[in-house]
Amino acid sequence: MTEHSPGKLRPRIVKHDGAGQSVVLARLVPNVYMSGDKELETGMIAVIGTLNFIINIAWFLIIASAIFSWLYAFNVINVNNQAINMIGRSLYQLTEPLYRPIRRFLPDMGGVDLSPLVVLVILYFIQLFLNTTIAPALIR
Repeated sequence: MTEHSPGKLRPRIVKHDGAGQSVVLARLVPNVYMSGDKELETGMIAVIGTLNFIINIAWFLIIASAIFSWLYAFNVINVNNQAINMIGRSLYQLTEPLYRPIRRFLPDMGGVDLSPLVVLVILYFIQLFLNTTIAPALIR
């Protein structure tokens, strides 16, 4: 969408939340199946495969981050090593956006952080929903 201004067309910047996008996907999937359009159906299957791939990558990063934090906490790895610090910062930057919303709701449990476990459970249910509800509707 564009806003009209004298002599210029400027793009309108709209912030989207994930909930609205999933509603659009949920409404689009049955229409794809009923339309009989094989190219669109194949495209939706590719989207679901990509989402599964992203969820699998997130699983790997969360588990790697948890293992790294344990190794760091128990001084198993050399924290003065520049490569180790770079790996730790990268894992933190990739996983912290997933943990932050969960940490707002979880009580402070001292040295135990349950947010990775909660995120893994949420990702599991999202993947389960994709693979048992949406994907079979497309493959019929």
